[in-house]
Amino acid sequence: MRDEVAERRARRRTLFGVLLRAAVSTTVLTALYFLLPLDGLVPLGPVGMTTVGLLVVVALMSWQVNRIMVSDRPVVRGAQALTVTVPLFILVFATVYYVLAAQSADSFGGPLTRVDALYFTVTVLATVGFGDITAHSQLARVLVTVQMLANLGMLAIGVKLLTAAARIGRDRRAAEARHPGEA
Repeated sequence: MRDEVAERRARRRTLFGVLLRAAVSTTVLTALYFLLPLDGLVPLGPVGMTTVGLLVVVALMSWQVNRIMVSDRPVVRGAQALTVTVPLFILVFATVYYVLAAQSADSFGGPLTRVDALYFTVTVLATVGFGDITAHSQLARVLVTVQMLANLGMLAIGVKLLTAAARIGRDRRAAEARHPGEA
């Protein structure tokens, strides 16, 4: 009976830790998005920013997959990976749209604040498309199309990779528990 209570408490602590880390990482990334000067990214241009941003997301995901597979708690580590990767993915596109709108006012239906760019990014990700902010220039439409395709990739491939890594890590831990010293 005491073991069950202790186990439930440990699970609650773990869940609380995951939720706390998710809140902190999302808050830090969002604060950086709103506080950092984005003017320095202008020389990269929107296409370069998108490329670099997606490469960073892919690198982070690759690193996370490796960390998940060797983790003592692969499922927890997988959940934590999602809580960093998804907000970063969203903020990459919000940054691109904000800088693009600042560089070329006719790219969207009007000027975009950072909030507008974040809002637009999430409406595209959620496939809601309210229509209050629309891509007008060809470059903006190409970048929004890239985001839509990347959204599908993030959902189909990214989440699958992270969950598969968690499963592999969990299976590895179970095998180690059954046969200690063989791993």
